[in-house]
Parts: sequence; C-alpha cells; structure tokens
Amino acid sequence: MSRVSDEAAPTDPADPADREDLVDRIQSEWAHAYPQFDVRPVGLLGRIQRIAAITSGRLDRNLQRHGVSRSEFDVLGALARAPEPLRASEVVSTTMLSGASVTKLSEALVRRGLVRRGKSPRDGRVVLLELTDAGRTVVDEELPGRLADDEAALAGLTAEERTQLAALLRKITRSLGD
Repeated sequence: MSRVSDEAAPTDPADPADREDLVDRIQSEWAHAYPQFDVRPVGLLGRIQRIAAITSGRLDRNLQRHGVSRSEFDVLGALARAPEPLRASEVVSTTMLSGASVTKLSEALVRRGLVRRGKSPRDGRVVLLELTDAGRTVVDEELPGRLADDEAALAGLTAEERTQLAALLRKITRSLGD
C-alpha cells in the first residue's frame, strides 16, 4: 500500500474551513506511526465521528432539562412523527435503536408519564405506544432548539453543498448495508 497522509493541502489558512483541525493532527500522527498505510479514511470518517460527537453532546446537554436521554428522545420523536400510535417494532424501524432498547426505553418513558401503552383496536394482543401530553411537550420544546443547533452546524455550507454532502453520506451509508 502506498503512503498517503493528507487530503488536498489547505489553500487559505485565513479561511476557517482550510485550517487544520484535531482530525488532521490525528491523521498525521497515524501516517507518521504507520507510513506504509493510506490513512486518508481517518480524515473523512474521523470528521463524521467528530461532528456526531459534538452535536450529540449538545443535544444531551439540552435534553438534561427534560430529564430525557438522547435514546429516549429518539423514541419520543418517532412517536411524535407518527400519525397514529406505533407498535414497538415500528419504533425500531424508524429509529436506530434495537428492539431490546426500545422495550427498555419505552418502559422507562411510560413510568415517567411521557408515553402511554394501549391495545390495538383491531387486535387486543398488540400493544401500541403513543405520546402523552407531557411527552408531546418535551418534543415540542426540544425540537426547535435541536433544529437551530443543526442549522448552526451547517451554516457554512451552501444549499448546493448540503445537497451534495447528503448525497455522498447517503452513498456511504448504503455501502455499509443500510
């Protein structure tokens, strides 16, 4: 394997987008420690992970005031987006959570009065989950702030760049089996 350690070199150090960041330093360290490997993927995937960590941390801090975890908010969000109550398996299919996680999270949300369990009118054996008014309030209060934080993170990109980035990330996600 050939050694390639850098993406294109920064062109304008005055431009924040061209200044080196933590991921550049990590990528450079890997290249120095393992010169026989092409470490460019570290730069790309490392930035994706860094962005996820930063935005997740911000979301976690914002959710603290509601006493809700990010995973619990994912469940609340799935129920808020749905036009009718959902089975737990439907919550799994619209979040990135496992079935066991959704079961555990929904039990905690029911105990705290944010989600209600009900029976399906068509089949009484089927348990449905839906937001309570308190659960809806959490989503209604938190969603605008989350969207504003996401918008701030993307503010440096044009509409065309956002579309391009979304398409490229979708392509990577599909290559991973999504």
